[in-house]
Amino acid sequence: MSVQALTFLIVGLSFALYIGIAIWSRAGSTKDFYVAGGGVPPVMNGMATAADWMSAASFISMAGIISFVGYDGSVYLMGWTGGYVLLALCIAPYLRKFGKFTVPDFIGERYYSQTARVVAVVCAIFICFTYIAGQMRGVGVVFSRFLEVEVDTGVYIGMAVVFFYAVLGGMKGITYTQVAQYCVLIFAFMVPAIFISVMMTGHVIPQIGFGSTVLDAAGNDTGVYLLNKLDGLSTQLGFNEYTEGAKSTIDVFAITAALMVGTAGLPHVIVRFFTVPKVKDARTSTGWALVFIAILYTTVPAVSVFSRVNMIETINGADGQGVAHATAPSWIKNWEQTGLIKWNDKNGDGKMFYSKGKITDPASSNEMSVDRDIMVLATPEIASLPAWVIALVAAGGLAAALSTSAGLLLVISTSVSHDLLKKNFMPDISDKKELMYARTAAAVGIVIAGYFGINPPGFVAAVVAFAFGLAASSLFPAIVMGIFSKRMNKEGAIAGMVLGLGFTAAYIIYFKFVNPAANVPDNWLFGISPEGIGMVGMIVNFVVALVVSKMTAEVPDEVQEMVESIRFPKGAGEASGH
Repeated sequence: MSVQALTFLIVGLSFALYIGIAIWSRAGSTKDFYVAGGGVPPVMNGMATAADWMSAASFISMAGIISFVGYDGSVYLMGWTGGYVLLALCIAPYLRKFGKFTVPDFIGERYYSQTARVVAVVCAIFICFTYIAGQMRGVGVVFSRFLEVEVDTGVYIGMAVVFFYAVLGGMKGITYTQVAQYCVLIFAFMVPAIFISVMMTGHVIPQIGFGSTVLDAAGNDTGVYLLNKLDGLSTQLGFNEYTEGAKSTIDVFAITAALMVGTAGLPHVIVRFFTVPKVKDARTSTGWALVFIAILYTTVPAVSVFSRVNMIETINGADGQGVAHATAPSWIKNWEQTGLIKWNDKNGDGKMFYSKGKITDPASSNEMSVDRDIMVLATPEIASLPAWVIALVAAGGLAAALSTSAGLLLVISTSVSHDLLKKNFMPDISDKKELMYARTAAAVGIVIAGYFGINPPGFVAAVVAFAFGLAASSLFPAIVMGIFSKRMNKEGAIAGMVLGLGFTAAYIIYFKFVNPAANVPDNWLFGISPEGIGMVGMIVNFVVALVVSKMTAEVPDEVQEMVESIRFPKGAGEASGH
């Protein structure tokens, strides 16, 4: 069977599975829709959390960006992994003890203010729409290549699938669908990684192959370590050494910190810990999720190096002089059709050549434009793996993007129906009507998300990094101070969230949309890039909140008592969810 036929088959079967699960686990109440009834077993919740967490940015884009920028790309790996540990240890059990449906629900109750709730809703929606833009971009990239449709059409198909199981099943449907999606995406990521590790290094385990010597075409050990080989190729082509970083120390620190604390403030991840029966189960499920996440995250550096070496050698040829376009490998021609790889024959010799342009003959400088987001998806084709592996990777990429999209849409819908309508404007609406408004909000959210997928503001990992920065500068400080500071009042929390989010959003918008030409280190505040500015926004939030709280009224006694009870979750049973 052809790659396209196998892709239709495998993707079609996976979609049928997701939709079947959504029908089986249809939400019948708001508690089912918001928190899956609060009865998901810890291991399954850990698997669903891992799928929710490992979005298109993790599956598709992270290996791609590390593949292209090398050492500097490790900030994404460190930040996202460290952030999940921070979330598991410092936030998840306490929020589970509180027992509300959403993050804005927690902030509204903790800060005894409907205004605080509304500000948190705005922050959550802003974050989710920024994040979901990256997911829909990932869906479009996968469909455009493997199903040979336009990127726009691919986004429409993804919207339809997510609409069906997110709107119908709510959190209950999403949870069990994400368990299936985790199985698909981890299998799809690991199979080609193992194949290529064996082919290049002779090791079955990619993590070991990453630090091993490479084999020649005959399967003999060359004695050259894989990373040393890539460093040599990189410097020959005018790039920095792969294992050397070009970013400043302050920017690396800022991006890593923004990603870490942003992770701990992401509403679609936090809500997963409301779906288990007890606080103990929340702790257990975070441990399982970390195990499931680690399988992919420890493999990403290896895949990045494998794909980079293979890409350079197939484009530049065995002799390093370039490959004639007429005889170019099929993977290049396949991806050229999507517009995600472009060739500009600068010297008119009919040969493709990939470099940074710092080679002896300026006329033969870089002639290839390769989109970073294709690297994981193209890796099986570059390595000439079987067609079924290529199709499997397509299904995995879609599973990663759709699982996170569904979680984000649920946050948007619950923020509107539960936090804005039920808790503010329509306190007397019935459970049935609230559920209807939740589904309507999800449907509207999908339409807006589709627009962002068709008109993305950047490549997947960068767009997602902005979402983390916004979460770091807005919700994270409010949540942490809400749990660990009895003295933080509503005025301080509101002022901190507004100014933290406003500062970070303005910085990102200016450098990415208003004046992108100025987006260079010399113009950055303290030398911190837009991807890392969330750390500064977080500091602004904390400082403003503390100053304002000192100047305004004290927190009511009953709220201080509530905070005290949140901080000691031991022995807590099932929360009411009301």
